[in-house]
Amino acid sequence: MNAESDTVRDTAGHAGGPGERPPAEVAVVVIGYDDAAHVTDAVRSALAQGPAVREVVAVDDCSKDGSAGLLERLSASEPRLKVIRRRANSGGCGTPRNTGLDAVTSPYVMFLDSDDVLPPGAVDALLAAAEGAHAEVVSGLCVRRELPSGRETPWQPRLYALHAVVPRPAQRTRLVHDTLCVNKLYRTAFLRAHGIRFPEGRFPYEDVVFTARVLAAAPRIALIPDRVYVWHVRRSQARLSISLDRSGVENWRARTEACRQAYEVLLGAGQKELARTARAKFLDHDLRMYVRELGLRDAAYRRAWWELTRAHLAEYDADDWARNPAAPGRLIGRVVLASPEPCDLPRLRELAARPARLYPPYARAADGTPVWSDAVPQVSLEPLRTRPVRALPLAVDAELRPGARGTRLRLRLHELYGRVAQAGPETVDVEWWHRDDGDVVVRGPRLTLAPCAGVSGADETADSAGHGSSVASVASAGSTGTWSAEAAVDLHALAAPGAGTWDLRLRIRFRDGASRDVTAHALTGAGLLRRRVVPSARHGVVLVQPYTTHSGALALRVAPGVRGVLSVVRARLRRLLH
Repeated sequence: MNAESDTVRDTAGHAGGPGERPPAEVAVVVIGYDDAAHVTDAVRSALAQGPAVREVVAVDDCSKDGSAGLLERLSASEPRLKVIRRRANSGGCGTPRNTGLDAVTSPYVMFLDSDDVLPPGAVDALLAAAEGAHAEVVSGLCVRRELPSGRETPWQPRLYALHAVVPRPAQRTRLVHDTLCVNKLYRTAFLRAHGIRFPEGRFPYEDVVFTARVLAAAPRIALIPDRVYVWHVRRSQARLSISLDRSGVENWRARTEACRQAYEVLLGAGQKELARTARAKFLDHDLRMYVRELGLRDAAYRRAWWELTRAHLAEYDADDWARNPAAPGRLIGRVVLASPEPCDLPRLRELAARPARLYPPYARAADGTPVWSDAVPQVSLEPLRTRPVRALPLAVDAELRPGARGTRLRLRLHELYGRVAQAGPETVDVEWWHRDDGDVVVRGPRLTLAPCAGVSGADETADSAGHGSSVASVASAGSTGTWSAEAAVDLHALAAPGAGTWDLRLRIRFRDGASRDVTAHALTGAGLLRRRVVPSARHGVVLVQPYTTHSGALALRVAPGVRGVLSVVRARLRRLLH
């Protein structure tokens, strides 16, 4: 990587003097279809950016719900708003964005979807960086906001930790991972000079191809840590967005096609490293995301998905597979390629988790080489022998057990081809993270690991768990290949914020000071995931519902008090009736 791309530069200053108003140089293209409930909020968030926004071009893709009328009424009192109504629905997002781009008269342009918003100050921050760095493209932080909870997750935060200037995209290949088009400001003349447009018509994931076309033109890019886009995620609405509606295999077909075209665009422009990174991103992000959800689909979907994936991965060459061969996405891809029919879906789901978990059984070839399984021995796991302990896909089982001494958490760490014993696990930190507010963490005990030869499982450690002590015993069983632990769960602390969902996270610490953050596989035996009402001196009762996530990890729903219990019961009834 060129040193210049790693240099952090201040790009926050306007060209004008102190107190001067920024020039009106930015156009915001807002697209929408049948989104009357949200489109005016999106447009108003663009207009509220202030005088730097010269024009807002709202393109209605032939809506039938009155969206166009709402926009026309708004434009009557706002001279900066121009409304364009397409005569026929395009079936996608690319065509209306191109329509808006053609109508833009400003030096800079950015894009906004009708169900999202621009946060205050977004345009000023982007424009200042563009002018200060003489950049053709400026990219800022996008946050995904889950509604109605309001929980926010930053998108690709590693790219936006600091202000930086990247003279050429090849010097920061990580740029390929941010395939969004909406968290960026583009110099209009740059897009037009290179003929950069979105794919037309019904082309899901059009922004993947558009972003590849932008990077292929080798623009000077400025990166800023400012929040510039709020991506609203509404999972409960009747019509899901393209990125959320993954229930049909055609969605996966569209995604693989977009990724294929992105690769071809970058490779055709001579951007070989960016093209390679795009393929690696497909394995690490796209493939893992869909594998985590395969268990939710029927057999017909899984067969069609498997066939499409094998056809796509067959285009990869030896260099694609040779890079970081122990990475979870590459192992998953190699298993898919090696088997004509869907196989080992539960284990693949575990490996697709974040962090990855390589779940037993652990097989070896005749010569002792670690392999995926006896059924798929051609997929070697030899690279795991040299992978750092902090990056190993460690597998931990977890179960919750109620008892006279309260609810207890039982853990079991599996050996991994001798690497765990070699590293010497010493302690395990237990943490519960609130699903709706990631800043709320309930930290459990640090479990001290004590070797107990011959103990093989979590069930056999209960008697030595200290009877309510916050420090649990953990057994290391040389020949059995497991380490197990048990500790009490502080339901009072989990219930304190009210009803909510908690994700279990663990940090395993090793003899040399290394550590590995992991999640735990939820055991699903008889009664293990049953909902229970637990007596509580503080709340009267607490409803405890352990369950397994899409990636197979243990999570916990907690509802304190009679009122909380009744609210959960009512919600359950509504889901059943729906």
